[in-house]
Amino acid sequence: MKKIVLSASAALAFTSVLNAQSLTLYTDSTTGQVYTQDGEGRELMGDFIGAKEVFLENQAQDSKIAKKEAKKKDVSVFAKTSKLKFSGQHYLGFVSKNYNSSSNKDNTNGFEMRRNYIQVKAYLFEDPKSYMRVTLDETTGNGDNTIRIKYAYLYLNNILPFTGVEVGQAHRPWLDYEEHQGWYHRAIDKTFTESKESADLTNSSDMGVNFKTKTPYFTSEIGIFNGEGYHAKEDGQGLSAEWRLTAAILGNGDSKRHSTKSRYFDASFWGQYNMNNAKNDNETYAIYGFHAVYNMPSFLLSAQYNIANNENDNPANDIAHRMHHNGQGFSVNGDYRFGEHHQFDIFARYDHWVAKDTVADKTESNIEHILYGIAWEQNRNVTWYINGKSYNPVDDVNYEGSASESFNSAMITAEINW
Repeated sequence: MKKIVLSASAALAFTSVLNAQSLTLYTDSTTGQVYTQDGEGRELMGDFIGAKEVFLENQAQDSKIAKKEAKKKDVSVFAKTSKLKFSGQHYLGFVSKNYNSSSNKDNTNGFEMRRNYIQVKAYLFEDPKSYMRVTLDETTGNGDNTIRIKYAYLYLNNILPFTGVEVGQAHRPWLDYEEHQGWYHRAIDKTFTESKESADLTNSSDMGVNFKTKTPYFTSEIGIFNGEGYHAKEDGQGLSAEWRLTAAILGNGDSKRHSTKSRYFDASFWGQYNMNNAKNDNETYAIYGFHAVYNMPSFLLSAQYNIANNENDNPANDIAHRMHHNGQGFSVNGDYRFGEHHQFDIFARYDHWVAKDTVADKTESNIEHILYGIAWEQNRNVTWYINGKSYNPVDDVNYEGSASESFNSAMITAEINW
């Protein structure tokens, strides 16, 4: 077997190019001598790359792999499920509140941590749209932080045609829709239906079952719940039948929507028939609402009318309880968005609610609630608000925790989503 020997000149030439580029070598089949150029009697050995070139190429590949790994959205977490998804939402702000000159209350100034939501979804099935969701809700008030479980439900997709179901502490049919289709500024105040300074009729979640249907031209939610909501004690005396029926007039009811990217026109009828509700003297009451919203990337216009009637006609009960869930009113709100990506938003809302005493059958509290301001979406994670708020009850009747004295306030808010 022949031995291949490098001559001194060939070795020198080989070394000189190792640090520069690839090198082609030839060998004499008779003598075994190695050459860098082709010639008579010489056979091609192949192309050789310098050690430095290999080192630099390996470094570049390692850097590309590291950058690709860093961009991955999924992080491995140990769990007995195929996937976990974490998210959070936070409302942080400052409020300066000035009461009417006739009020006995002092003006206030202070920072607020209005809401902290931490959420996890566990995907337990092959269908990626079925999951278990848990959402923790931290509410602050009077210096105390209260943590509640707002949502804890199993969602099963397509158990019926176009229909999934939430089982557990689930969404009630109306408020989630109102927040995500008609009023995008939950960071500064609740919706007309839920706000303490407005109708104050219901809240967003409760123990029960909620069937959710989505088609291009029709969406709905129909459910049975305990009725008191996740804030209140539930004694099991009665249940609440609740619904939302929505016509998606532009035919995109089954698509995912974004306020600055989507165009939609919806008309809804929603309601509750809440039986023997423990929250308010075991009364039975009914709520009906009519809502319409038109949205384009540059603007939104929304309006609704709500009616509530209760059966709490016992004169022995206090007037605040008799008035709660009894009245009627309307709300109108609008947005004008501008900027290259519609990142700026000027908005306003006017609420008018008339609460009535079921015994005396007369108007007891006539409420006006006004919100206005500007929002800046800094990026998909952070939105800033500067806004004003005005609350004016004509009669000083404090029902079910609602504010009873006029005030004006100025607010600065950061809404953080991740």
